Amino acid sequence: MPADAELPMTKKTDRTPIRWLVLALAAASLCLGALAPVHVAEAQEQRYQRRSILDFFLGRRYLDDAPQAPDVQQPRRQQRKRPPPPKAVVNTRTAPPLRTVEEEPAVQKLGDARTILIVGDFLASGLGDGLTAAFETSPGVVVEARGNVSSGLVRDDYYDWPEQLPKMIDELKPAMVVVMIGANDRQQMVTNTAKEKFRTDGWFTEYRRRVLSFGKEVTGRKIPLLWVGLPAFESDSMTADAVQMNQLYRNQVESIGGEFVDIWDGFVDENGNFIVTGSDVNGQQVRLRTSDGINLTQAGRRKLAFYVEKPARRLLGTQASPDLVRLDSSNLPGLGLPDNPVEHTVPISLSDPDLDGGAELLGARPPPMALTRSPRDLLVEQGEMTPAPPGRVDDYRLPVAKAPAEVSVK
Repeated sequence: MPADAELPMTKKTDRTPIRWLVLALAAASLCLGALAPVHVAEAQEQRYQRRSILDFFLGRRYLDDAPQAPDVQQPRRQQRKRPPPPKAVVNTRTAPPLRTVEEEPAVQKLGDARTILIVGDFLASGLGDGLTAAFETSPGVVVEARGNVSSGLVRDDYYDWPEQLPKMIDELKPAMVVVMIGANDRQQMVTNTAKEKFRTDGWFTEYRRRVLSFGKEVTGRKIPLLWVGLPAFESDSMTADAVQMNQLYRNQVESIGGEFVDIWDGFVDENGNFIVTGSDVNGQQVRLRTSDGINLTQAGRRKLAFYVEKPARRLLGTQASPDLVRLDSSNLPGLGLPDNPVEHTVPISLSDPDLDGGAELLGARPPPMALTRSPRDLLVEQGEMTPAPPGRVDDYRLPVAKAPAEVSVK
């Protein structure tokens, strides 16, 4: 057959009925799907419920590999959102407040607790933190830190301590005053007559007068004064100045009845050199100073307070005890005293025979009467000793010679 020959018309027209047949079958399937009986829908729903249960126990992979029915259209599985976990509900009426294991309940201070007033510069502020922790469990002691960071006894134009200290004492009425000052005083001092440079004789003369006057503001009111010395610093010049100023503090404070607290050994090694790390109050090696070589860390502040805590507790007495609960007589334990103590406190003479039980010895029976003198009485009264039994080592009597008639003749 030639390539350009046309096909017969019968083959082209024979395809039309097949196309109409396919369209009819598709329409019929759609109608059957729309008019599916109710039991088919119920079976379909049960199958999906069964799939969800099997999906829970056997996993999704098992269900995906299972054969699917060709006549049932699978719905898209929607991912279920998990409900948020229930929040813990705390009953504020009955449940105790949440507290960590290391946290301890705060000790409530008494209404008549004694006050420790701390004044000075930035070192005094750190000392206040340490003493607050030291007396945290003492209900009879309250620590009031009134330090000014950049203050001192030289720049009275910046902060006038001689003027502010009496006001603080009148306000707080402290049981003692703790002073730690001088770290900012290494500078020129301006007086009424001249300007004195640091380390000159005129500077030390005026500074000595100011320290003495400042201490008398406390001791003049009959209040115990604790003056804390300066620690060593990383700078060699600051350390040398601190040594000289501590000697000045000690001489002036002790001359007016105050007490100087020396803390030098707590912040240097065995050779007297500045240290950054050292032993804390528990003997553990910790960092005591900050990176600037001047300030104290929290452990260093607590160690600084350790030196002040001992004389403070000595001055406060039982008021600083952690076991102190109440200061009146309403909380005293029962002593078991009799109702009428007068009957039990009748005085008795020292020569009264009833003082040691009377004249009765070994019970109520009198001693037996002896008709003859005992060997003790003979020895004590007359010096006569009873002869020793024959044959004893102290029997010094000569043997008695036998009579001649008793001698046998052989």
